[in-house]
Amino acid sequence: MSILYTLKPLRNLALCGAGAVALVACASMPTGRAPASAAGQPLQRVIVPPDTVQRDLLTHLLAGEFALGSNDLDGATREFAAAAQLSDDPVVAEQAAHIAIVGKHWDTARATLARWQILKADDNGLRQVRAMIALHDGDAGTAYAELSRLLQQPDGAGWRPVSQALASAEDRAQAGTVAERLLLGDSPKAGSLKTESLGSKPEVWIAVSQMALRLDKKALAQALADQSVSRFATPETYAWAAQLKLGAGDKDGARKLFADALRKNPRDAKTPRLRIAYAVMLSDLGDNEGAARVLADGPQSDYSYAARAAYLARSDDKAAKPLVEALYKELKLLPEPRPPGRVNLLGQLSELLERKVEALKWYAQVPAADEHWFGAQMRTAVLLNDAGKTDAALNLLHELQARAGDDGKQLGETFMLEAELLNRAKRGDEAVAVYDRGLQALPDDTRLIYARALLNDDLNHVDAAVRDLRRVLELKPDDADAMNALGYTLADRTDKKTEALKLIEKALELKPGEPAIIDSLGWVQYRLGNLDDAVTQLRMAYRKQPDAEIAAHLGEVLWVSGRKDEARQVWEQGRKKDGDNKVLLETIKRLAS
Repeated sequence: MSILYTLKPLRNLALCGAGAVALVACASMPTGRAPASAAGQPLQRVIVPPDTVQRDLLTHLLAGEFALGSNDLDGATREFAAAAQLSDDPVVAEQAAHIAIVGKHWDTARATLARWQILKADDNGLRQVRAMIALHDGDAGTAYAELSRLLQQPDGAGWRPVSQALASAEDRAQAGTVAERLLLGDSPKAGSLKTESLGSKPEVWIAVSQMALRLDKKALAQALADQSVSRFATPETYAWAAQLKLGAGDKDGARKLFADALRKNPRDAKTPRLRIAYAVMLSDLGDNEGAARVLADGPQSDYSYAARAAYLARSDDKAAKPLVEALYKELKLLPEPRPPGRVNLLGQLSELLERKVEALKWYAQVPAADEHWFGAQMRTAVLLNDAGKTDAALNLLHELQARAGDDGKQLGETFMLEAELLNRAKRGDEAVAVYDRGLQALPDDTRLIYARALLNDDLNHVDAAVRDLRRVLELKPDDADAMNALGYTLADRTDKKTEALKLIEKALELKPGEPAIIDSLGWVQYRLGNLDDAVTQLRMAYRKQPDAEIAAHLGEVLWVSGRKDEARQVWEQGRKKDGDNKVLLETIKRLAS
């Protein structure tokens, strides 16, 4: 739990300290005149001592702030607790209590709570801290009593401190039981919710439902979500209720929620947001074509046009092409003048329809001062290269590099595209030189270093690839993709297989369930001679992402394991996905030719 506080008393104390110092300074400051006699100026030599308590309080507060800035919770707890005993401001005691709880210094939390109660016994925030301490002590009854009093605040305002208290509890099961009691009373059924404390704001209902889910009270979370839909019927309540159903594996129920909402509110002003939420859910389910259809049915805007295009671009289904065509025609028929973003979108749709000459014409119309101009120029370079005009494409990229100036993001992208185009033309060494040139301008750009590493690996420059991948991890120690790439390269191309396994396992911790990393894990197990483990991991990766390269790996391990017919079936599936995949073709040639 992160807690942010404003040190109001610190500002006042700083002013008091500054005032004392200024008084002393003024009393002893020379005036440029001859000094008067001591008898004539009785105050001239009097020094006003600073207030010792105020000075010590300020010292503890500053030390506490420095400790917090250094993530030293022990030190922060100690300093703020000392400040709380010196200060008459309840805000300082409140800070000290919360910091002690975060640092799990429970005795200190109790002591600062006692000080806070002396200073302001009617402070509502005391109830939250008492409840947090009670939850730590296993006293669910006291926690319930304190949190119940917080929920007496109007319009659901008490649920924020209640949720914070429950979410911070170490014993999640106990916190969940208290949450159920707050919402159900003594009734065990989620259908008999006590909703008075939730108020009239849908965001409160959603937040409390989310809290219930975090506490593993799924039935309670769903009941709250369902009732929020019935009561408010906002896009946010529908989206959250649908997300819960998806999490429970009820895809049809999630779809039905949105379908019912749209049917009930066909002309409602909220419908566009409902459609957007529905489209996002469908895309998450892999139905990008369905997402585009949902957005097409209703009022349109430049946002909905762009979103429909994006969903259709992600769809592999040939049935999506008529929808792309329809969207393209729809946009062309809109009245002129066309906004630059719409012109750029027409170029992108032309590309989806494989009308490359039309796409070039649209991109040429995007004004140089517009935010879409750079992207349009980059796509123009790709189209020129596709048309066999590689020199023109490279010249355009050189012009963009000259114009990019201090924009490191755009400059890096131009170098990456230049190298990619050269590599496509089988000019790999020239592509490496482009990365070298880019890294002279952008020495620590991890995009360029990572891309150069992958290219060097393809070119069998293994040492250079490994060196670059290690450099990426120096700059970004938790980069799971670089970690996985280095692990795969070490497993596949060197004898450092133990290090490779550790790297890949750590990458999988950072990105659980990632198919590319699971594929690497299977491959390193194969390289270590653990064929059964390798097959298990590679099957899992292939189920998640049945692409050609994973098919190549799975097929090879099956072949070596003696399951050659199954290996051929997997390879054939991979060829249907990507018949030109270099790894797949090399594997089949090496083993099955």
